[in-house]
Amino acid sequence: MITVNSGESLAEISEKQPVMLVFLRFFGCSFCREAISDISQRRKQLESNGFRVVFVHMAPDQETAEKFFKKYKLFPVDHISDPEKTFYKAFGLSRGTPQQIFGLMNWIRGFQASVLEGHGNNNPSEELGDGFQMPGVFLVHKGVILNQFIHRNPYDRPDYEEICQI
Repeated sequence: MITVNSGESLAEISEKQPVMLVFLRFFGCSFCREAISDISQRRKQLESNGFRVVFVHMAPDQETAEKFFKKYKLFPVDHISDPEKTFYKAFGLSRGTPQQIFGLMNWIRGFQASVLEGHGNNNPSEELGDGFQMPGVFLVHKGVILNQFIHRNPYDRPDYEEICQI
């Protein structure tokens, strides 16, 4: 049984309302910080439309994750620690190729997200997650995936409102 940080079962939450599962690469990733910021700005709207946001990350402890969520005024928020990446694999999220991770557009968007937008970055570490892991967003309700956005590149920026169009 998969539980969120509050101890609630993800299956039970999904039975009650649609859940937007947001899979992050690692907390040092400027694109993941950008995603956290984007969702922070849209959270009230998403929740008022009946959606519950749950982040999935690889940080082994709650404190590491919550430090980043607090920075983006996204606390408290539901999240799942998955350092073994079992949940990532179950949703078909693989590790990126060197071309996906180190391509020119990744550097350009990385500069935009980390410097121009001010999200910064840190090198991957076991504490923060896997820099080669690809992210994704899934809308799940009553055990069924209703919609999804699987990143082709780490720098892809999902349209969260579009994902919630069901």
